[in-house]
Amino acid sequence: MFPKLTPATRAIIVVNVLVYLLERAAATPMEVHFALWPLGTPEGLFRPWQLVTYAFLHDPTGITHIFFNMFALYMFGPALEQYWRPGRFLGYYLVCVIAAGVTQLAVEYAFGSGEPTIGASGGIFGILLAFGMLFPRARILLYFAIPMPAWLFVTGYAVIELFFGITGRQASVAHFAHLGGMVGGALMLLYWRVRANAGGWRPT
Repeated sequence: MFPKLTPATRAIIVVNVLVYLLERAAATPMEVHFALWPLGTPEGLFRPWQLVTYAFLHDPTGITHIFFNMFALYMFGPALEQYWRPGRFLGYYLVCVIAAGVTQLAVEYAFGSGEPTIGASGGIFGILLAFGMLFPRARILLYFAIPMPAWLFVTGYAVIELFFGITGRQASVAHFAHLGGMVGGALMLLYWRVRANAGGWRPT
C-alpha cells in the first residue's frame, strides 16, 4: 500500500523536481556552484552552502538518479513525518544531509581524491535508518517481492554500503556519504532520546 504524501515530504520532493528541471534547462551546469566540491581543489570551488545545496541536485542526463531517491523519500518519509510532525522531520532530514556531506568531504580529504558530489541519498539513508529504528517490524518488500522487517532491510543496506565503500567498488557512488547520513541520523535520534529521558520530553 502506498503512503499518503505529507507536507514536508511533498515540499522536499517538489523542490528536488523543480531543481532537476532547472538543471536540464540551464545553459551553464549548476554543479559548478551548488554541487559539493572536495576541499582544497585547485579551482577552490568549495563553498559552505554546498553542504546543503548538493542534496537538491541530481544527474541531469537521466531520470534514474532522482527517481529512486524521491521514490524512497515518498515511501518512508510520510510515516516519520506523521510521527515527528513536519518541522522536526525537516530538521532531521537536513541534519542527515549535512552529516553526509561532511563525511564525504572528510573521506575525500583523507584519501586526497574526489569528485563533486550531488544527490539526496545522504538524507534518504538517514530517513531509512530512522524508519528502521522507529518501525523495526514494519514489513518491507525487497524488489517488491521479498518481505522482510524494516530493521533487517536497513541493516543489510548499511552493510552493503560499508562493503562497497571499503572495497572501492562502484567508485562513482558516494557510499561513505550514505553511511554519514545514517550516522548523522543515529546521533540525532540519540540526542532526542537522551533529552526525552532527562526531562520527559518527546520530539514533536
